[in-house]
Amino acid sequence: MIFTVAIDGPAAAGKGTISRAVAKRFGFRHLDTGLLYRAVGVKGGDPAEAARKLRPEDLERGDLRTLEAGQAASRVAAIPEVRAVLVEFQRRFARGEGGAVVDGRDIGTVICPEAEVKLYVTASPEVRAHRRWLEVGGDEGRVLAEVRERDARDMARAVSPLRAAEDAVVIDTSELGIAEAVELAISVVRERLPRG
Repeated sequence: MIFTVAIDGPAAAGKGTISRAVAKRFGFRHLDTGLLYRAVGVKGGDPAEAARKLRPEDLERGDLRTLEAGQAASRVAAIPEVRAVLVEFQRRFARGEGGAVVDGRDIGTVICPEAEVKLYVTASPEVRAHRRWLEVGGDEGRVLAEVRERDARDMARAVSPLRAAEDAVVIDTSELGIAEAVELAISVVRERLPRG
């Protein structure tokens, strides 16, 4: 069965947590596309060359969840050559046999507009910055400024800007607990799965 769940949204909205839970619940494969861009960003050098040489073990680096890696990912994701190299990988993964959950910024709009389920997970910048601050520490005001800066860059980029697909179900996690948000996502997927 080919069945794609596309989950998009800004940083620290909860899409990774929801994606992993949905994949586990339905036995689907999971791809956090942000890790692809983070890995390219932290490798340094020519970003397009780094994307072409990306290996699975590069996605297991311990420094991919840092604020710096997130900022680097946002910068390299705006480079058309990098996106072109990584888009094909993502599409093959998403449309492979056995079902897949793919999360990122442009999965439902660009990578898999034909996805059977499209979710857009969001939260207010203040809530997302607080969550990120709890993860990484530092100055919470600086984290909020970086979240807003990244949102502006991701939403304004010329290639594949961050936005909800027209047919996406929007899940705002600002006031939701993890369990509630996950259950809401699971119910949307369950509704769309082929019966039989």
